[in-house]
Amino acid sequence: MVLTTLLISLAATASQSASEQASEKSVALEAYGRLPSLEDVAISPDGSKLAYVHTDNDTRILAVTSLATREVIHGLRLGDTKLRGIAWADDDRLLLTISKTDVPVGLLGEPSEWFMLDVYDIKKNSQTSVPRLGDFGHSTDRTMNVIWGQIVTRRIDGHTVLFVPGVYVSQSMLPALFRIDLDNGIERIIRKGDRWTDRWLVDEGGAIAAEQSYFDKDQRWSIRAAQGGRLREVASGSAAIEHPELLGFGPQPNALLVSLIEQGDPVWRLLSLDDGKLGPPLAERRALESPILDRRTQRMIGGVHIADDARYVFFEPTMQQRWDSILQAYAGEHVRFVSASDDFKRIVVRVEGMKDGFRYVLVDLTTRHAALIGDVYSGISGPLETRRITYTAGDGLDIPAYLTLPRGREPKALPLVVLVHGGPAARDTAEFDWWSQAFADQGYAVLRPNFRGSSLNWRFLSAGFGEWGRKMQSDLSDGVRDLVKRDIVDAARVCIVGGSYGGYAALAGVTLDPGVYRCAISVAGPADLKRFLEWQQEKTAYGRRVALRYWDRFMGVTGPDDPLIVSISPIKHLDALTVPVLLIHGRDDTVVPYEQSSVMYEAMRKAGKHVDMITLKKEDHWLSRSETRLQMLKSSVAFLRATNPP
Repeated sequence: MVLTTLLISLAATASQSASEQASEKSVALEAYGRLPSLEDVAISPDGSKLAYVHTDNDTRILAVTSLATREVIHGLRLGDTKLRGIAWADDDRLLLTISKTDVPVGLLGEPSEWFMLDVYDIKKNSQTSVPRLGDFGHSTDRTMNVIWGQIVTRRIDGHTVLFVPGVYVSQSMLPALFRIDLDNGIERIIRKGDRWTDRWLVDEGGAIAAEQSYFDKDQRWSIRAAQGGRLREVASGSAAIEHPELLGFGPQPNALLVSLIEQGDPVWRLLSLDDGKLGPPLAERRALESPILDRRTQRMIGGVHIADDARYVFFEPTMQQRWDSILQAYAGEHVRFVSASDDFKRIVVRVEGMKDGFRYVLVDLTTRHAALIGDVYSGISGPLETRRITYTAGDGLDIPAYLTLPRGREPKALPLVVLVHGGPAARDTAEFDWWSQAFADQGYAVLRPNFRGSSLNWRFLSAGFGEWGRKMQSDLSDGVRDLVKRDIVDAARVCIVGGSYGGYAALAGVTLDPGVYRCAISVAGPADLKRFLEWQQEKTAYGRRVALRYWDRFMGVTGPDDPLIVSISPIKHLDALTVPVLLIHGRDDTVVPYEQSSVMYEAMRKAGKHVDMITLKKEDHWLSRSETRLQMLKSSVAFLRATNPP
């Protein structure tokens, strides 16, 4: 299949190829530091319209374009709203998920990141928040306009109906499932949950098919399925942390797709709605991490496997053939599935590579053409080279990692930045990473290790249990030693940088594993683990404590009073610190509290250490705003240039 490029009105003029850019001067930091100029591209179910978000600095605009006329037909100025995603409810309405850092209206407590849902009606050019805030019918309970789970859209009796997991307030905040008819505006609660309710699944007729709960105190999970007009428990068991999860409906009718941990490995099973029995493990789970669900039916039609990039498997042969034809057209590039029309004949993909750059493309499989939608980042036509490498840790474990190399320099005796991902139960891939690309474009080699505890698979993840600040840390410095041995980097010019858990690893690298790094940058990293766990305890005093068990398991402790916590807390090992440190933290962080950096800053100043601190105003844990994200990047690069010149 040969794809030709057609420009449509929303696309920028064709940019230079990635190979041309690679031979030129560095890209400005502003291009990397600001939010993507184009994101959340979604094609309407009938394939006639394209919605996308354009960001200029911190101003975001939602645009809808007609693919027939190639003209923007509607636009919505979102300002600096923290938009988390868009999706089509039907051919004329969009769902906008946004978040705010706030204290809930009418309630007390610390600020949290609250997620909300807006419906944008294209025909009426109106924006409405759902569910409603306030009293609900004749109930004495009060509803809130926040959401806490996956939204399902169904077409029932000719109406578009949303099923939204939301919140109501009685004696406390509790989950509820809202039914919202977008055509007649009727909203009602169809199921009230309790503090243990996790999720509901709704069938094509709008009835609740299943309910999932986790009883934290007893560490027991339960799945109830609809049988004889009632929800009956069909499966249950015990789990301290990872418990079964309802993923959606199976490939065949009358079956639910359930993910379970069995003998240390995750498996997928089908739960029959007819007899409530779990079937044998699905063979597909051996190669797939997450399912692909049909938008209309919520049934599983394929799955995704994450390796160096995302790999997609579709069970229906025609769909797989169509996807394979796209991969053939962009052979050798990273191709990510973004959105598709319901008939799977028009598909939006994100393409990244040295040949095709980094951009969104609309593929029309009927006309056999591809249309450029636009570059993901304005001013960045293509990525710098990223290599997959593997090195051996001190105890013999193979550690996969990604090495991004600076522009136009021989990979020999380079200055190095070790960039550590958060989580720690997360992972890096070979796909575009703005942070590492920015550092590499400043002249640094950048190593992103998937240290033990990363979510490559269950065995690799569990190898990190109890290794926080221990082997999880030495896995990083073992990577440095490997690159030095290969003569790729200069051992005397290595710094460590990271955010969240990666911020902790940066601080631990210069306190618990001294002598490897000549500087460290911690972005929103925990520094005082006792204080951090005490804060976590306070947060969960009246709720679930599974998060505390998660942290204890990785840290290898039994809570904040465990004496072992001192041995892995950077703030307790300042005597070993001999290099400069930069602390950066968002003032609105609700995941790792701002005080973690502030107390570390004061302790380092008192100890006479070289430390600077940058406060990101109105910024959360995820660097969600262009202005502060760029501030973080500029401050980091200035610090690196001063302490470890490229």
